[in-house]
Amino acid sequence: MNLSAKPLARLVRTTVIPLLGGTLLAGCATSPTGESTLLLNSPTQMNAIGEKSFEQIKANTPIDSGDKVNRYVRCVSEALIDRIPASYGLQSEQWEIRVFKDDAVNAFAVPGGKIGVYTGMLKMVDNQDQLAAVIGHEISHVLAQHSNARLSQQQLTSTGLNMANLLLTNRVEAGTQEALMTAMGLGAEYGVILPYSRSHEREADVLGQDLMADAGFDPRQASSLWRKMAAEGGSAPPEFMSTHPAPTSRVSILGDRVKELQPIYEQARAEGRKPQCDALR
Repeated sequence: MNLSAKPLARLVRTTVIPLLGGTLLAGCATSPTGESTLLLNSPTQMNAIGEKSFEQIKANTPIDSGDKVNRYVRCVSEALIDRIPASYGLQSEQWEIRVFKDDAVNAFAVPGGKIGVYTGMLKMVDNQDQLAAVIGHEISHVLAQHSNARLSQQQLTSTGLNMANLLLTNRVEAGTQEALMTAMGLGAEYGVILPYSRSHEREADVLGQDLMADAGFDPRQASSLWRKMAAEGGSAPPEFMSTHPAPTSRVSILGDRVKELQPIYEQARAEGRKPQCDALR
């Protein structure tokens, strides 16, 4: 016998939502920019996950051990790490920085103090400031615990779907149940997960640009980098269906922030923070 819409809604409202409510309340936190976020995993757990992931990448991707390229990437990375606010408690962490031989225009940072930069990204950036924009952005994902929030959202979504699937079993015909679960999955993906990731990217853009300015890197180069990527990227998927903001959107947002960051950049330079990493290229 089919379960009608009203009983189904009542079932979800009275059973699934209350079961998830306690989890939501327990994991609520606030991001560095004041946004509410969900963190279900401890820093120790996230560090272990990050370290394991990094080891897997090192095992499967060639590492560029060239002295020159590594000194260049370390110069930029360490200048940024040195300016991580004390409130994060990460300054003394032993960051591991690796350059990977891969033409992908990519870089990443994961919990546990791990940074990876692909040689394809080094070919894309024009100078130390643009590389600082990239690495600062990736470090900011770690500072804002975006991996934890992303994983927590997926865990919660999976829990909700599994609970609903369990509750629906034997309550509706097989075809109807499959259709309901498909609809719920799509709703979870496009209504929760993807927008959540885009908000993380925007937050990392802001935090990363702040960090690079305070480290003495020119914050104007953040928008210059994304303008270049937009020009070289060709056609891109619609922003609504992407996990990242469109390059043109980033150019506008980062460009608008330069005026407020210019005094921070100038103060950093006045205090002697003048990275000379380009000399190592």
